[in-house]
Amino acid sequence: MNQENFTLSERIVSSSYVRQGSQARRSHEQLIRQLLEQGKCPEQGWSESTIELFLNELAVMDSNNFLGNCGVGEREGRVASGLVARRHYRLIHGIGRSGDIAAIQPKAAGSSLLNKLTNSVVLDILKLSGVRSVASCFVVPMATGMSLSLCFLTLRHRRPKARYIIWPRIDQKSCFKAMITAGFEPVVVENVLEGDELRTDLEAVERQIQALGAESVLCVHSTTSCFAPRVPDRLEELAMMCAKYDIPHIVNNAYGIQASKCMHLIQQGARVGRVDAFVQSLDKNFMVPVGGAIIAGFDEAFIQEISQMYPGRASASPSLDVLITLLTLGASGYKRLLAERKEMYSFLAEQLSSLAAAHGERVLHTPHNPISLAVSLDGLRGDGDNKAVTQLGSMLFTRQVSGARVIPLGKEQTISGHTFRGFMSHSEAYPCPYLNAASAVGITRDDVALCVKRLDKCLKALRKEGGGGGPGSISPGAPMCDEDPAGD
Repeated sequence: MNQENFTLSERIVSSSYVRQGSQARRSHEQLIRQLLEQGKCPEQGWSESTIELFLNELAVMDSNNFLGNCGVGEREGRVASGLVARRHYRLIHGIGRSGDIAAIQPKAAGSSLLNKLTNSVVLDILKLSGVRSVASCFVVPMATGMSLSLCFLTLRHRRPKARYIIWPRIDQKSCFKAMITAGFEPVVVENVLEGDELRTDLEAVERQIQALGAESVLCVHSTTSCFAPRVPDRLEELAMMCAKYDIPHIVNNAYGIQASKCMHLIQQGARVGRVDAFVQSLDKNFMVPVGGAIIAGFDEAFIQEISQMYPGRASASPSLDVLITLLTLGASGYKRLLAERKEMYSFLAEQLSSLAAAHGERVLHTPHNPISLAVSLDGLRGDGDNKAVTQLGSMLFTRQVSGARVIPLGKEQTISGHTFRGFMSHSEAYPCPYLNAASAVGITRDDVALCVKRLDKCLKALRKEGGGGGPGSISPGAPMCDEDPAGD
């Protein structure tokens, strides 16, 4: 209610009680005013009542919620189900217009305001997480793979002669298919083994640029967040190389916001060289449903160009989800989650090290990977086959251990005509099979403890049965691991 209605209410209810209600309302409005003024994530999280009040205020600004509205067009925000309307807080029009996902909708001032505020709050979080010089970003209602494709398609107009994308190998299907879907030819650069780590072969990247010709290269497509023993690409060196040859640089930062090391690499890459855009998932970094990503960069004009490449309007659901989440957590709450994740990484490493030693294995030494860990499985290799290794993956899957990846030796996978040898290990011939586990945002000590307990039982059962089809076996059709767990 506005002040006039509060005054009228005093004729019905005691004025002292009404004033209390008015003051309570102003407390909510003060938080909303600060958000509108600053466009930043509030330091302290909001209550659900404040968030719902805010969303309802936005919804009544959209034409589909106008009292007496007469809609005679083909897109009037009509919804058949009340349940669907409530699920979306009656924000039905989506975001953007037919020519620009960031444009204002005349019929939907509330939804447009939601979109602008979400992008502003997310930009603040990117800066808080370590990329302090980022200039612009927007939430796009597509997961990471399609969002990367959108970046590549935008670059096509800037580099019409280019047909190749140079890509240091990472065995994850969606980022490879993102290049194919956009109509480009990936040039796969194998990684080099340094100790246990798989790292960027900078000399091979430069040789490819020189062999193909810089004008034929659309961009270098690098990666930060990845599964051990693969570690983040050498972003600073790649950024300097891209600046040297005047080639764009797109970074797949899928779940890197939660890792300060990944964000630092992007910041440093932009400082010393060239980073045109970096793309990250909403679900992996902010614990929201799958379906959205953030495209960000250091040149506001280029990020705007990408947003204008998106055809048509778009769903507001990913923007709504991440805004609600960040308003709930507040900046302090999100920073707390990041700190807890880092603590859980150390705890996971300790627990896996103890378990590995008990079974004659070891945690692979991958200090440059801040999220993922790998445990060798040399004891399950058998007589040159992967039976026991893949059996372990099946056993974990049936015991509800999700996210673990068991990587055998020698697997081949063909994607869009390109055959990867040693697929899922990021290398044609990694020295040993291994198991992955990750400390991602939201993980708890109970998750770690229960995973290690079940893994211990599975390893004991396999060794007791000599790696055969003992009591832990399942049908041959079961997955050997959480297949493509970084896929979008």
